[in-house]
Amino acid sequence: MNKILLMGNPNVGKSTIFSRITGVNITASNYPGTTVEFTEGFYTHKKEKRKIIDVPGVYTLKPNDPAGKVAQRMLEEAEQEEDTIVVNIIDSTNLERNLNLTLQLLERNVPVIILLNFWDETHHVGISIDTNQLEKILGVPVIPVVGVSGEGIKHFIDRLGEAENVDMEYAENEKWNYIGDIVSQVQELSHKKHSLRDRIEDLTIQNWSGLLIAFVVILVSFVIIRYIGEGLIGYIFDPFFQSLWKPIMTTLSSALNGSGIIHTVLVGELIEGSINFEQSFGLLTTGLYVPITAVLPYVFAFYFVLSIWEDSGYLARLSILLDRIMHVVGLHGMSFMPFLLGLGCNVPGALSTRVLETRKERFISATLMGIFTPCMAQIAMVIGLVGKYGIRGIGPIALTLVLMGIVVGYLMKKFVHGESPEIFTEIPRLRIPDLKSLLKKLFMRIKYFLQEAIPFVLLGVAIVNVLYSLKIINFIGQFAEPVVTHLLGLPSETVGALIMGFLRKDLAVGMLAPLGLSLNQLIVASVVLTMYFPCVATFSVLVRELGVKDMVKSAAIMVISALSVGGVLNLILSSF
Repeated sequence: MNKILLMGNPNVGKSTIFSRITGVNITASNYPGTTVEFTEGFYTHKKEKRKIIDVPGVYTLKPNDPAGKVAQRMLEEAEQEEDTIVVNIIDSTNLERNLNLTLQLLERNVPVIILLNFWDETHHVGISIDTNQLEKILGVPVIPVVGVSGEGIKHFIDRLGEAENVDMEYAENEKWNYIGDIVSQVQELSHKKHSLRDRIEDLTIQNWSGLLIAFVVILVSFVIIRYIGEGLIGYIFDPFFQSLWKPIMTTLSSALNGSGIIHTVLVGELIEGSINFEQSFGLLTTGLYVPITAVLPYVFAFYFVLSIWEDSGYLARLSILLDRIMHVVGLHGMSFMPFLLGLGCNVPGALSTRVLETRKERFISATLMGIFTPCMAQIAMVIGLVGKYGIRGIGPIALTLVLMGIVVGYLMKKFVHGESPEIFTEIPRLRIPDLKSLLKKLFMRIKYFLQEAIPFVLLGVAIVNVLYSLKIINFIGQFAEPVVTHLLGLPSETVGALIMGFLRKDLAVGMLAPLGLSLNQLIVASVVLTMYFPCVATFSVLVRELGVKDMVKSAAIMVISALSVGGVLNLILSSF
Protein backbone atom coordinates (compact mmCIF):
# COMPACT_ATOMS: atom_id res chain seq x y z
CA MET A 1 0.00 0.00 0.00
CA ASN A 2 1.44 3.39 -1.04
CA LYS A 3 1.47 6.31 1.38
CA ILE A 4 0.97 9.87 0.24
CA LEU A 5 1.99 12.95 2.23
CA LEU A 6 0.18 16.18 1.35
CA MET A 7 2.65 18.97 2.14
CA GLY A 8 2.55 22.70 1.61
CA ASN A 9 2.36 26.12 3.21
CA PRO A 10 -0.61 26.96 5.47
CA ASN A 11 -3.77 28.06 3.62
CA VAL A 12 -2.94 26.42 0.28
CA GLY A 13 -6.04 24.19 0.29
CA LYS A 14 -4.47 20.92 1.47
CA SER A 15 -7.50 19.96 3.55
CA THR A 16 -9.88 20.62 0.66
CA ILE A 17 -7.88 18.40 -1.68
CA PHE A 18 -7.57 15.79 1.07
CA SER A 19 -11.36 15.75 1.45
CA ARG A 20 -11.82 15.48 -2.32
CA ILE A 21 -9.70 12.33 -2.48
CA THR A 22 -10.80 10.55 0.70
CA GLY A 23 -14.25 9.61 1.92
CA VAL A 24 -15.73 10.07 5.39
CA ASN A 25 -13.51 7.30 6.77
CA ILE A 26 -10.92 9.73 8.07
CA THR A 27 -9.28 10.06 11.46
CA ALA A 28 -7.54 12.82 13.38
CA SER A 29 -4.62 11.84 15.59
CA ASN A 30 -1.88 13.44 17.60
CA TYR A 31 1.66 12.76 16.43
CA PRO A 32 3.33 10.52 19.05
CA GLY A 33 4.78 12.51 21.92
CA THR A 34 3.15 15.79 20.87
CA THR A 35 -0.20 17.58 20.87
CA VAL A 36 0.16 18.38 17.14
CA GLU A 37 -2.79 16.99 15.22
CA PHE A 38 -2.79 15.54 11.70
CA THR A 39 -5.45 13.86 9.58
CA GLU A 40 -5.24 10.64 7.60
CA GLY A 41 -7.58 8.74 5.32
CA PHE A 42 -7.62 6.19 2.51
CA TYR A 43 -8.70 5.88 -1.09
CA THR A 44 -8.62 3.05 -3.62
CA HIS A 45 -7.51 3.49 -7.24
CA LYS A 46 -7.39 0.58 -9.68
CA LYS A 47 -7.77 -1.86 -6.77
CA GLU A 48 -4.78 -0.33 -4.99
CA LYS A 49 -5.39 1.10 -1.52
CA ARG A 50 -3.37 4.13 -0.52
CA LYS A 51 -3.06 6.03 2.76
CA ILE A 52 -3.12 9.83 2.56
CA ILE A 53 -1.83 12.06 5.36
CA ASP A 54 -2.65 15.75 5.57
CA VAL A 55 0.63 16.98 7.05
CA PRO A 56 0.58 20.19 9.17
CA GLY A 57 1.24 23.24 7.00
CA VAL A 58 4.79 24.65 7.03
CA TYR A 59 6.76 27.37 5.27
CA THR A 60 10.15 25.72 5.68
CA LEU A 61 11.75 22.39 6.55
CA LYS A 62 13.88 24.17 9.15
CA PRO A 63 11.09 25.05 11.58
CA ASN A 64 11.02 26.16 15.20
CA ASP A 65 7.34 25.46 15.95
CA PRO A 66 5.96 22.03 16.99
CA ALA A 67 3.81 21.61 13.87
CA GLY A 68 6.77 22.26 11.61
CA LYS A 69 8.94 19.79 13.53
CA VAL A 70 6.25 17.12 13.17
CA ALA A 71 6.07 17.76 9.41
CA GLN A 72 9.85 17.44 9.22
CA ARG A 73 9.78 14.14 11.13
CA MET A 74 7.06 12.77 8.84
CA LEU A 75 9.21 13.62 5.84
CA GLU A 76 12.25 11.95 7.43
CA GLU A 77 10.18 8.80 7.98
CA ALA A 78 9.06 8.95 4.34
CA GLU A 79 12.69 9.00 3.19
CA GLN A 80 13.18 5.64 4.89
CA GLU A 81 10.19 4.08 3.09
CA GLU A 82 10.20 2.96 -0.52
CA ASP A 83 6.52 3.46 -1.29
CA THR A 84 5.88 7.01 -0.02
CA ILE A 85 5.16 9.95 -2.31
CA VAL A 86 5.16 13.63 -1.32
CA VAL A 87 2.49 15.76 -2.97
CA ASN A 88 3.55 19.40 -2.72
CA ILE A 89 0.47 21.62 -2.91
CA ILE A 90 1.15 25.17 -4.07
CA ASP A 91 -1.02 28.27 -4.07
CA SER A 92 -0.70 29.12 -7.75
CA THR A 93 -1.61 32.77 -7.07
CA ASN A 94 1.53 33.08 -4.91
CA LEU A 95 4.07 30.98 -6.77
CA GLU A 96 7.24 32.68 -5.58
CA ARG A 97 6.57 32.28 -1.86
CA ASN A 98 5.52 28.63 -2.24
CA LEU A 99 8.58 27.60 -4.26
CA ASN A 100 10.78 28.05 -1.20
CA LEU A 101 9.31 24.89 0.37
CA THR A 102 9.22 23.15 -3.02
CA LEU A 103 12.97 23.47 -3.50
CA GLN A 104 13.59 22.12 -0.01
CA LEU A 105 11.39 19.09 -0.75
CA LEU A 106 13.20 18.43 -4.01
CA GLU A 107 16.48 18.20 -2.08
CA ARG A 108 15.16 15.26 -0.05
CA ASN A 109 15.33 11.59 -0.94
CA VAL A 110 11.66 11.12 -1.76
CA PRO A 111 9.52 11.20 -4.95
CA VAL A 112 7.63 14.49 -5.39
CA ILE A 113 4.67 15.62 -7.47
CA ILE A 114 3.38 19.22 -7.51
CA LEU A 115 -0.22 20.46 -7.52
CA LEU A 116 -0.95 24.08 -8.47
CA ASN A 117 -4.11 24.71 -6.48
CA PHE A 118 -6.52 27.64 -6.96
CA TRP A 119 -5.89 27.40 -10.70
CA ASP A 120 -9.22 29.09 -11.41
CA GLU A 121 -8.15 32.14 -9.43
CA THR A 122 -5.01 32.71 -11.51
CA HIS A 123 -7.29 33.72 -14.38
CA HIS A 124 -9.27 36.02 -12.12
CA VAL A 125 -6.19 37.89 -10.91
CA GLY A 126 -4.38 38.04 -14.25
CA ILE A 127 -1.71 35.35 -13.68
CA SER A 128 -0.58 32.96 -16.44
CA ILE A 129 1.71 30.01 -15.57
CA ASP A 130 3.42 27.77 -18.13
CA THR A 131 3.10 24.40 -16.35
CA ASN A 132 5.06 22.52 -19.03
CA GLN A 133 8.04 24.85 -18.61
CA LEU A 134 7.77 24.57 -14.81
CA GLU A 135 7.84 20.77 -15.13
CA LYS A 136 11.04 20.94 -17.22
CA ILE A 137 12.77 23.23 -14.74
CA LEU A 138 11.81 21.31 -11.59
CA GLY A 139 11.97 17.82 -13.12
CA VAL A 140 8.74 16.60 -11.52
CA PRO A 141 5.08 16.51 -12.67
CA VAL A 142 3.22 19.81 -12.21
CA ILE A 143 -0.58 19.59 -12.35
CA PRO A 144 -3.10 22.45 -12.13
CA VAL A 145 -6.06 21.68 -9.86
CA VAL A 146 -9.07 23.39 -8.29
CA GLY A 147 -9.59 21.71 -4.92
CA VAL A 148 -13.05 23.16 -4.34
CA SER A 149 -14.54 21.91 -7.60
CA GLY A 150 -12.35 18.83 -8.05
CA GLU A 151 -10.98 20.01 -11.39
CA GLY A 152 -7.69 18.28 -12.16
CA ILE A 153 -7.91 15.78 -9.27
CA LYS A 154 -8.47 12.76 -11.55
CA HIS A 155 -5.53 13.83 -13.73
CA PHE A 156 -3.41 14.09 -10.58
CA ILE A 157 -4.38 10.57 -9.44
CA ASP A 158 -3.58 9.18 -12.88
CA ARG A 159 -0.12 10.77 -12.82
CA LEU A 160 0.84 9.77 -9.27
CA GLY A 161 3.11 7.07 -10.64
CA GLU A 162 5.18 9.72 -12.43
CA ALA A 163 6.38 11.31 -9.17
CA GLU A 164 10.12 11.85 -9.41
CA ASN A 165 13.03 11.87 -6.99
CA VAL A 166 15.38 14.67 -8.13
CA ASP A 167 18.19 16.68 -6.53
CA MET A 168 18.13 20.45 -7.07
CA GLU A 169 21.54 22.15 -7.12
CA TYR A 170 21.82 25.81 -6.17
CA ALA A 171 23.74 27.94 -3.69
CA GLU A 172 21.76 28.46 -0.49
CA ASN A 173 22.59 32.16 -0.37
CA GLU A 174 21.30 32.49 -3.95
CA LYS A 175 18.06 30.57 -3.37
CA TRP A 176 15.68 33.50 -3.67
CA ASN A 177 17.44 34.72 -6.79
CA TYR A 178 17.03 31.23 -8.23
CA ILE A 179 13.33 31.21 -7.30
CA GLY A 180 12.89 34.62 -8.89
CA ASP A 181 14.55 33.33 -12.06
CA ILE A 182 12.15 30.35 -12.17
CA VAL A 183 9.13 32.59 -11.71
CA SER A 184 10.29 34.96 -14.46
CA GLN A 185 10.52 32.03 -16.88
CA VAL A 186 7.12 30.47 -16.21
CA GLN A 187 4.81 33.25 -15.02
CA GLU A 188 3.31 36.26 -16.80
CA LEU A 189 1.19 38.96 -15.20
CA SER A 190 -1.46 41.00 -16.95
CA HIS A 191 -3.40 44.05 -15.81
CA LYS A 192 -6.62 43.27 -14.02
CA LYS A 193 -9.25 45.73 -12.86
CA HIS A 194 -9.90 45.81 -9.10
CA SER A 195 -13.00 43.64 -8.54
CA LEU A 196 -15.70 43.86 -5.88
CA ARG A 197 -14.13 40.87 -4.11
CA ASP A 198 -10.76 42.67 -4.10
CA ARG A 199 -12.38 45.68 -2.45
CA ILE A 200 -14.13 43.54 0.17
CA GLU A 201 -10.87 41.71 0.92
CA ASP A 202 -9.10 45.03 1.46
CA LEU A 203 -11.82 46.24 3.82
CA THR A 204 -11.60 43.07 5.97
CA ILE A 205 -7.96 43.67 6.93
CA GLN A 206 -7.91 47.47 7.32
CA ASN A 207 -8.04 48.55 10.94
CA TRP A 208 -11.37 50.32 11.39
CA SER A 209 -13.36 48.74 8.58
CA GLY A 210 -11.88 45.33 9.43
CA LEU A 211 -12.87 45.60 13.10
CA LEU A 212 -16.38 46.74 12.16
CA ILE A 213 -16.80 43.83 9.75
CA ALA A 214 -15.39 41.47 12.38
CA PHE A 215 -17.94 42.73 14.92
CA VAL A 216 -20.79 42.12 12.49
CA VAL A 217 -19.49 38.69 11.46
CA ILE A 218 -19.04 37.58 15.08
CA LEU A 219 -22.45 38.92 16.09
CA VAL A 220 -24.20 37.13 13.21
CA SER A 221 -22.22 33.98 13.94
CA PHE A 222 -23.32 33.95 17.57
CA VAL A 223 -26.95 34.39 16.58
CA ILE A 224 -26.61 31.41 14.24
CA ILE A 225 -24.81 29.37 16.89
CA ARG A 226 -27.40 30.17 19.52
CA TYR A 227 -30.36 29.17 17.35
CA ILE A 228 -28.70 25.99 16.08
CA GLY A 229 -27.60 24.99 19.59
CA GLU A 230 -30.90 25.77 21.29
CA GLY A 231 -32.81 24.11 18.46
CA LEU A 232 -30.82 20.88 18.74
CA ILE A 233 -31.27 20.86 22.53
CA GLY A 234 -34.97 21.67 22.50
CA TYR A 235 -36.08 19.49 19.62
CA ILE A 236 -33.67 16.53 19.59
CA PHE A 237 -31.36 15.87 22.52
CA ASP A 238 -33.43 16.91 25.55
CA PRO A 239 -36.57 15.11 24.29
CA PHE A 240 -34.46 12.01 23.69
CA PHE A 241 -33.16 11.96 27.25
CA GLN A 242 -36.51 12.85 28.83
CA SER A 243 -38.70 10.54 26.75
CA LEU A 244 -36.44 7.58 26.01
CA TRP A 245 -33.43 7.53 28.32
CA LYS A 246 -35.15 8.62 31.54
CA PRO A 247 -37.54 5.60 31.65
CA ILE A 248 -34.55 3.28 31.24
CA MET A 249 -32.68 5.01 34.06
CA THR A 250 -35.82 4.97 36.24
CA THR A 251 -36.08 1.21 35.71
CA LEU A 252 -32.41 0.81 36.60
CA SER A 253 -32.91 2.95 39.69
CA SER A 254 -35.81 0.77 40.83
CA ALA A 255 -33.76 -2.38 40.24
CA LEU A 256 -31.06 -0.93 42.51
CA ASN A 257 -33.67 -0.03 45.16
CA GLY A 258 -33.04 3.68 44.70
CA SER A 259 -29.92 3.82 46.86
CA GLY A 260 -26.51 2.33 47.53
CA ILE A 261 -23.02 2.91 46.19
CA ILE A 262 -23.71 1.38 42.76
CA HIS A 263 -26.87 3.49 42.44
CA THR A 264 -24.98 6.63 43.43
CA VAL A 265 -22.24 5.99 40.88
CA LEU A 266 -24.45 4.94 37.95
CA VAL A 267 -27.71 6.83 38.51
CA GLY A 268 -26.81 9.40 41.16
CA GLU A 269 -29.08 10.99 43.74
CA LEU A 270 -32.82 11.15 43.20
CA ILE A 271 -34.10 14.74 43.28
CA GLU A 272 -37.57 14.85 44.87
CA GLY A 273 -37.91 11.17 44.15
CA SER A 274 -37.04 11.44 40.48
CA ILE A 275 -34.00 11.48 38.21
CA ASN A 276 -32.81 14.97 37.34
CA PHE A 277 -30.29 14.83 34.52
CA GLU A 278 -28.73 18.13 35.55
CA GLN A 279 -28.39 17.42 39.28
CA SER A 280 -28.46 13.66 39.94
CA PHE A 281 -24.75 13.36 39.15
CA GLY A 282 -24.71 9.71 38.02
CA LEU A 283 -22.39 8.46 35.29
CA LEU A 284 -25.33 7.30 33.15
CA THR A 285 -27.48 10.36 33.90
CA THR A 286 -25.60 13.62 34.36
CA GLY A 287 -22.38 12.12 33.02
CA LEU A 288 -24.00 11.53 29.62
CA TYR A 289 -26.51 14.38 29.65
CA VAL A 290 -23.97 17.18 30.15
CA PRO A 291 -21.61 16.44 27.20
CA ILE A 292 -24.32 15.21 24.82
CA THR A 293 -27.26 17.52 25.53
CA ALA A 294 -25.74 20.61 27.11
CA VAL A 295 -22.40 20.73 25.28
CA LEU A 296 -22.57 18.86 21.95
CA PRO A 297 -25.26 21.06 20.31
CA TYR A 298 -23.17 24.20 20.84
CA VAL A 299 -20.00 22.37 19.81
CA PHE A 300 -21.70 21.32 16.57
CA ALA A 301 -22.94 24.85 15.91
CA PHE A 302 -19.57 26.42 16.70
CA TYR A 303 -17.60 23.97 14.57
CA PHE A 304 -20.04 24.53 11.70
CA VAL A 305 -19.47 28.30 11.80
CA LEU A 306 -15.74 27.85 12.40
CA SER A 307 -15.43 25.62 9.33
CA ILE A 308 -17.12 28.30 7.24
CA TRP A 309 -14.67 30.89 8.58
CA GLU A 310 -11.71 28.62 7.82
CA ASP A 311 -12.73 27.53 4.33
CA SER A 312 -13.80 31.03 3.29
CA GLY A 313 -10.41 32.47 4.26
CA TYR A 314 -11.88 34.83 6.85
CA LEU A 315 -10.32 33.18 9.93
CA ALA A 316 -6.77 34.14 8.95
CA ARG A 317 -7.92 37.73 8.36
CA LEU A 318 -9.52 37.91 11.78
CA SER A 319 -6.30 36.57 13.33
CA ILE A 320 -4.28 39.35 11.72
CA LEU A 321 -6.73 41.99 12.95
CA LEU A 322 -6.55 40.72 16.54
CA ASP A 323 -2.81 40.08 16.61
CA ARG A 324 -1.82 43.43 18.10
CA ILE A 325 -4.51 43.20 20.80
CA MET A 326 -3.49 39.66 21.78
CA HIS A 327 0.13 40.75 22.22
CA VAL A 328 -0.91 42.56 25.41
CA VAL A 329 -1.44 39.19 27.13
CA GLY A 330 1.55 37.44 25.57
CA LEU A 331 -0.32 35.71 22.75
CA HIS A 332 -0.67 36.16 18.99
CA GLY A 333 -3.68 36.55 16.73
CA MET A 334 -4.41 32.86 16.24
CA SER A 335 -4.63 32.47 20.03
CA PHE A 336 -8.07 34.06 20.08
CA MET A 337 -9.61 30.72 19.02
CA PRO A 338 -9.96 29.24 22.55
CA PHE A 339 -11.81 32.38 23.67
CA LEU A 340 -14.03 32.40 20.60
CA LEU A 341 -14.92 28.74 20.97
CA GLY A 342 -15.22 29.11 24.74
CA LEU A 343 -18.03 31.62 24.32
CA GLY A 344 -20.11 28.81 22.84
CA CYS A 345 -18.82 26.14 25.21
CA ASN A 346 -15.59 26.03 27.19
CA VAL A 347 -14.94 22.37 26.26
CA PRO A 348 -14.08 22.96 22.59
CA GLY A 349 -12.25 26.09 23.73
CA ALA A 350 -10.11 23.91 25.99
CA LEU A 351 -9.51 21.40 23.20
CA SER A 352 -8.43 24.15 20.81
CA THR A 353 -5.53 25.24 23.05
CA ARG A 354 -3.55 22.31 21.65
CA VAL A 355 -3.03 24.15 18.34
CA LEU A 356 -0.88 26.76 20.08
CA GLU A 357 2.84 26.29 19.70
CA THR A 358 4.33 26.61 23.19
CA ARG A 359 3.49 25.57 26.74
CA LYS A 360 3.37 29.24 27.80
CA GLU A 361 0.76 30.07 25.15
CA ARG A 362 -1.38 27.06 26.04
CA PHE A 363 -1.20 27.84 29.75
CA ILE A 364 -2.08 31.54 29.33
CA SER A 365 -4.93 30.91 26.88
CA ALA A 366 -6.47 28.11 28.99
CA THR A 367 -6.27 30.16 32.19
CA LEU A 368 -7.68 33.30 30.60
CA MET A 369 -10.50 31.33 29.00
CA GLY A 370 -11.46 30.04 32.45
CA ILE A 371 -11.31 33.52 33.97
CA PHE A 372 -13.23 35.76 31.60
CA THR A 373 -14.97 33.61 28.98
CA PRO A 374 -18.45 32.49 30.08
CA CYS A 375 -20.15 29.95 27.83
CA MET A 376 -23.28 30.80 25.84
CA ALA A 377 -25.56 29.03 28.34
CA GLN A 378 -24.07 30.98 31.26
CA ILE A 379 -24.31 34.26 29.36
CA ALA A 380 -28.00 33.61 28.76
CA MET A 381 -28.58 32.91 32.47
CA VAL A 382 -26.67 36.02 33.59
CA ILE A 383 -28.67 38.19 31.20
CA GLY A 384 -31.87 36.63 32.51
CA LEU A 385 -30.74 37.39 36.06
CA VAL A 386 -29.57 41.01 35.71
CA GLY A 387 -31.00 41.99 32.32
CA LYS A 388 -33.92 43.82 33.94
CA TYR A 389 -31.42 46.31 35.37
CA GLY A 390 -30.13 47.11 31.88
CA ILE A 391 -26.60 48.47 31.52
CA ARG A 392 -26.37 48.95 35.32
CA GLY A 393 -26.44 45.19 35.71
CA ILE A 394 -24.74 43.82 32.59
CA GLY A 395 -22.17 46.62 32.19
CA PRO A 396 -20.18 46.11 35.44
CA ILE A 397 -20.05 42.33 34.89
CA ALA A 398 -18.78 42.57 31.29
CA LEU A 399 -16.35 45.39 32.09
CA THR A 400 -14.90 43.56 35.11
CA LEU A 401 -14.36 40.32 33.17
CA VAL A 402 -12.64 42.09 30.26
CA LEU A 403 -10.41 44.16 32.55
CA MET A 404 -9.45 41.11 34.60
CA GLY A 405 -8.66 39.17 31.43
CA ILE A 406 -6.28 41.93 30.37
CA VAL A 407 -4.68 42.39 33.81
CA VAL A 408 -4.21 38.70 34.59
CA GLY A 409 -3.05 38.00 31.03
CA TYR A 410 -0.47 40.80 31.22
CA LEU A 411 0.84 39.48 34.55
CA MET A 412 1.12 35.94 33.18
CA LYS A 413 2.92 37.30 30.12
CA LYS A 414 5.54 38.76 32.49
CA PHE A 415 5.87 35.93 34.99
CA VAL A 416 5.08 32.65 33.19
CA HIS A 417 8.30 31.19 31.84
CA GLY A 418 8.56 30.20 28.21
CA GLU A 419 8.25 31.66 24.74
CA SER A 420 5.37 33.24 22.83
CA PRO A 421 6.50 33.23 19.19
CA GLU A 422 5.23 35.74 16.65
CA ILE A 423 2.46 34.85 14.20
CA PHE A 424 3.52 34.11 10.62
CA THR A 425 0.60 33.42 8.34
CA GLU A 426 -0.57 34.21 4.84
CA ILE A 427 -3.84 36.00 4.18
CA PRO A 428 -5.75 33.80 1.72
CA ARG A 429 -8.32 35.10 -0.72
CA LEU A 430 -11.97 35.07 0.30
CA ARG A 431 -13.73 32.07 -1.21
CA ILE A 432 -17.10 30.35 -1.11
CA PRO A 433 -16.64 27.20 1.04
CA ASP A 434 -17.14 23.81 -0.54
CA LEU A 435 -20.11 22.20 1.25
CA LYS A 436 -18.84 18.63 0.86
CA SER A 437 -15.43 19.44 2.34
CA LEU A 438 -17.04 21.50 5.09
CA LEU A 439 -19.35 18.65 6.14
CA LYS A 440 -16.46 16.16 6.19
CA LYS A 441 -14.44 18.47 8.40
CA LEU A 442 -17.45 18.97 10.68
CA PHE A 443 -18.03 15.21 10.93
CA MET A 444 -14.38 14.61 11.80
CA ARG A 445 -14.36 17.28 14.52
CA ILE A 446 -17.57 16.12 16.15
CA LYS A 447 -16.34 12.53 16.14
CA TYR A 448 -13.06 13.65 17.69
CA PHE A 449 -14.86 15.74 20.33
CA LEU A 450 -17.00 12.78 21.38
CA GLN A 451 -13.96 10.53 21.63
CA GLU A 452 -11.92 13.10 23.56
CA ALA A 453 -14.44 14.84 25.82
CA ILE A 454 -16.97 12.26 27.01
CA PRO A 455 -14.50 9.89 28.73
CA PHE A 456 -13.02 12.79 30.70
CA VAL A 457 -16.41 14.20 31.62
CA LEU A 458 -17.43 10.78 32.92
CA LEU A 459 -14.19 10.61 34.88
CA GLY A 460 -14.85 14.07 36.35
CA VAL A 461 -18.39 13.13 37.37
CA ALA A 462 -17.09 9.92 38.97
CA ILE A 463 -14.52 11.87 40.98
CA VAL A 464 -17.14 14.36 42.18
CA ASN A 465 -19.36 11.44 43.18
CA VAL A 466 -16.58 10.04 45.31
CA LEU A 467 -16.00 13.46 46.91
CA TYR A 468 -19.71 13.74 47.73
CA SER A 469 -19.75 10.24 49.19
CA LEU A 470 -16.76 11.03 51.40
CA LYS A 471 -18.43 14.30 52.54
CA ILE A 472 -15.47 16.27 51.17
CA ILE A 473 -17.78 18.55 49.18
CA ASN A 474 -19.72 19.33 52.37
CA PHE A 475 -16.47 20.16 54.16
CA ILE A 476 -15.46 22.50 51.34
CA GLY A 477 -18.85 24.20 51.63
CA GLN A 478 -18.44 24.74 55.38
CA PHE A 479 -14.87 25.98 54.89
CA ALA A 480 -15.91 28.43 52.14
CA GLU A 481 -18.95 29.90 53.92
CA PRO A 482 -17.04 32.53 55.98
CA VAL A 483 -15.14 33.66 52.89
CA VAL A 484 -18.34 33.92 50.86
CA THR A 485 -20.27 35.86 53.51
CA HIS A 486 -17.54 38.19 54.79
CA LEU A 487 -15.22 38.75 51.82
CA LEU A 488 -17.80 38.67 49.03
CA GLY A 489 -20.79 39.98 50.99
CA LEU A 490 -23.04 37.14 49.82
CA PRO A 491 -25.50 35.07 51.86
CA SER A 492 -24.43 31.58 52.93
CA GLU A 493 -26.94 30.02 50.52
CA THR A 494 -24.72 31.01 47.57
CA VAL A 495 -22.16 28.39 48.66
CA GLY A 496 -24.42 25.77 47.09
CA ALA A 497 -24.39 27.69 43.81
CA LEU A 498 -20.59 27.85 43.84
CA ILE A 499 -20.37 24.10 44.35
CA MET A 500 -22.97 23.48 41.63
CA GLY A 501 -20.87 25.68 39.33
CA PHE A 502 -18.31 22.90 39.14
CA LEU A 503 -20.92 20.84 37.34
CA ARG A 504 -22.79 23.46 35.32
CA LYS A 505 -22.12 27.18 35.65
CA ASP A 506 -25.37 28.17 33.98
CA LEU A 507 -27.34 26.14 36.56
CA ALA A 508 -25.29 27.74 39.32
CA VAL A 509 -26.28 31.20 38.07
CA GLY A 510 -29.88 30.04 37.96
CA MET A 511 -29.66 29.00 41.62
CA LEU A 512 -29.06 32.65 42.53
CA ALA A 513 -32.49 33.73 41.26
CA PRO A 514 -34.62 32.59 44.26
CA LEU A 515 -32.18 33.97 46.86
CA GLY A 516 -33.46 37.56 46.65
CA LEU A 517 -30.02 39.08 46.10
CA SER A 518 -29.54 42.81 45.60
CA LEU A 519 -28.13 44.13 42.32
CA ASN A 520 -24.69 44.56 43.88
CA GLN A 521 -24.73 40.99 45.18
CA LEU A 522 -25.89 39.66 41.79
CA ILE A 523 -22.97 41.44 40.08
CA VAL A 524 -20.43 40.05 42.56
CA ALA A 525 -21.88 36.53 42.41
CA SER A 526 -22.03 36.50 38.59
CA VAL A 527 -18.40 37.65 38.27
CA VAL A 528 -17.11 35.17 40.85
CA LEU A 529 -19.04 32.27 39.31
CA THR A 530 -17.54 33.06 35.91
CA MET A 531 -13.96 33.41 37.15
CA TYR A 532 -13.48 31.00 40.02
CA PHE A 533 -13.19 27.58 38.39
CA PRO A 534 -14.06 25.75 35.15
CA CYS A 535 -16.97 23.35 35.04
CA VAL A 536 -16.24 19.65 35.39
CA ALA A 537 -16.34 19.03 31.62
CA THR A 538 -13.82 21.80 30.91
CA PHE A 539 -11.70 20.91 33.92
CA SER A 540 -11.44 17.29 32.78
CA VAL A 541 -10.30 18.30 29.29
CA LEU A 542 -7.82 20.89 30.60
CA VAL A 543 -6.18 18.32 32.88
CA ARG A 544 -5.56 16.29 29.72
CA GLU A 545 -4.30 19.26 27.70
CA LEU A 546 -2.16 21.03 30.34
CA GLY A 547 -1.18 18.19 32.62
CA VAL A 548 -1.95 17.96 36.33
CA LYS A 549 0.85 20.30 37.47
CA ASP A 550 -0.05 23.17 35.16
CA MET A 551 -3.78 22.66 35.76
CA VAL A 552 -3.23 23.07 39.50
CA LYS A 553 -1.36 26.32 38.84
CA SER A 554 -4.06 27.51 36.45
CA ALA A 555 -6.84 26.68 38.93
CA ALA A 556 -4.98 28.51 41.70
CA ILE A 557 -4.76 31.64 39.53
CA MET A 558 -8.49 31.39 38.77
CA VAL A 559 -9.53 31.01 42.42
CA ILE A 560 -7.22 33.76 43.72
CA SER A 561 -8.31 36.13 40.93
CA ALA A 562 -12.00 35.41 41.54
CA LEU A 563 -11.82 35.96 45.30
CA SER A 564 -9.67 39.08 44.96
CA VAL A 565 -11.89 40.66 42.31
CA GLY A 566 -15.05 39.63 44.16
CA GLY A 567 -13.79 41.20 47.38
CA VAL A 568 -12.77 44.45 45.67
CA LEU A 569 -16.07 44.60 43.77
CA ASN A 570 -17.97 44.10 47.04
CA LEU A 571 -16.11 47.03 48.63
CA ILE A 572 -16.57 49.31 45.63
CA LEU A 573 -20.26 48.56 45.10
CA SER A 574 -21.02 48.77 48.83
CA SER A 575 -19.66 52.31 48.93
CA PHE A 576 -22.27 53.57 46.48
